[in-house]
Amino acid sequence: MNIIKAINLVHEFIKRDEENNVVGITKALDNVDIEIKEGDFVAVLGHNGSGKSTFAKHINALLSPTSGTLIVDGKDVLQASNRLDIRKKAGMVFQNPDNQIIASIVEEDVGFGPENLGIPTDEIWERVDRSLKTVGMTEYRKHSPNKLSGGQKQRVAIAGVVAMEPKCIILDEPTAMLDPNGRKEVIEAITELNKKKNITVILITHYMEEVVNADYVYVMEKGKVIMKGVPREIFSQVETLKKHRLDVPQITLLAHELKQSGLNIPDGILTREELIDALLKASQG
Repeated sequence: MNIIKAINLVHEFIKRDEENNVVGITKALDNVDIEIKEGDFVAVLGHNGSGKSTFAKHINALLSPTSGTLIVDGKDVLQASNRLDIRKKAGMVFQNPDNQIIASIVEEDVGFGPENLGIPTDEIWERVDRSLKTVGMTEYRKHSPNKLSGGQKQRVAIAGVVAMEPKCIILDEPTAMLDPNGRKEVIEAITELNKKKNITVILITHYMEEVVNADYVYVMEKGKVIMKGVPREIFSQVETLKKHRLDVPQITLLAHELKQSGLNIPDGILTREELIDALLKASQG
């Protein structure tokens, strides 16, 4: 079953002068068709300005489409009466955790969302316990978020969304401000949420290594979906990705260059283990 379905989705940003005359229109989403199944881990890739973050904000009803259709868990985003429900079903994690963390103690911050939903106090603390455990932050529950690393702060922000028990979490470049260790922590936490809790994850990113384990990938450019498929299909097309100024995971690029130099190895190698296995087979063959 699809939890997200976008059909011919268009979003235009209209620029006006001081007298409110239209002086320019930017089409940030240009007839986008995207389907996301419940329980899937889907990555949306693209450069800055590709439309991927604009799409993310539509799922959470932070933006409304100019035209087209967007259904989130059976509800039409264009109907204003659906928006509160949609925000309960689709939680959002942003690039900078400091913009999302508001309390001075970790556990209070995680409990803030459920409290706003009117959840009874006993259940709030149960949700806080579960959410902190899910992202591996239980031992920091009494800490000040200001004393945490970037990766830890982002995990607290994710816990705050998880505590609201959404069916879907949209992460808009959640690792952009983190070092490699912080990025790894966050990706592990959201992969765990997806696999163990069956929460649908939509990861907006431009780090190719982060999407290797995704169920499906959409690539956007200038407001359009230009490629879609499972990671192996996408990363098998190294030259096409290069043409669109997009990277591929380093292992995939190394395997591609080895193949071009004459080694008999398959396209779309995604992990070090796969490359080692392919090299062993090539040496035996």
